[in-house]
Amino acid sequence: MNPPCSRCNKTVYPTEKVNCLDKYWHKGCFSCEVCKMTLNMKNYKGFDKKPYCSQHYPKTSFTSVADTPENLRLKQQSKMQSQVMYKEEFEKNKGKGYSVVADTPELQRIKKTQDQISNIKYHEDFEKSRMGGEIPPSENNSNQGYQQQSYNYDPQPVAHAPTPAPAPAPAAAAPPPSGGKRFRAMYDYAAADDDEVSFAEGDVILDVQQIDEGWMFGRVQRTGQQGMLPANYVEMA
Repeated sequence: MNPPCSRCNKTVYPTEKVNCLDKYWHKGCFSCEVCKMTLNMKNYKGFDKKPYCSQHYPKTSFTSVADTPENLRLKQQSKMQSQVMYKEEFEKNKGKGYSVVADTPELQRIKKTQDQISNIKYHEDFEKSRMGGEIPPSENNSNQGYQQQSYNYDPQPVAHAPTPAPAPAPAAAAPPPSGGKRFRAMYDYAAADDDEVSFAEGDVILDVQQIDEGWMFGRVQRTGQQGMLPANYVEMA
């Protein structure tokens, strides 16, 4: 039995049949859906099982990507990699910057002593220039007494305050004690640093202790290794 034409619904005979887009057409009915230009097997473009010419072929638009569990996992993994790179840069640049010395009471006392010594030296130079290079005995004794009084007031030598050491990075903290909670890995994780631990999906993590908002410390039951691990890769067992 001869099938009907998809355009005019009339019977299509074998001599004039065109089989395309899972349908049957007359050669004259196989035309563009918009401009009705007759098409052939070389110049047609199919869309939604309908023929179109190259001029009127529908333009496809981009669709938004849904937040599937796989996309969320990739997003979290990229974020964790950014945090690892930031921690590596912090370790490299640690201790290279200048430290700000706090204005402690000891530094204030040293500064006051230096100002007093500078005032005494200035007074001596001024008297020498005014008297032609000599200081009268009375003034000389007075200056010596003033200088002696100043030195008796502060007999300690002038010393530089030590520069405070930079604070250690969070990754260098000592491992917390055992006896923590029990967690189970939701995804695979490969350690990106020496102080981290690798695990596979389904592994049991023992002695888990919270370090900060994004990191934990624990021991993988399967391998016996312990170290830091991302908090969003595990769940309470």
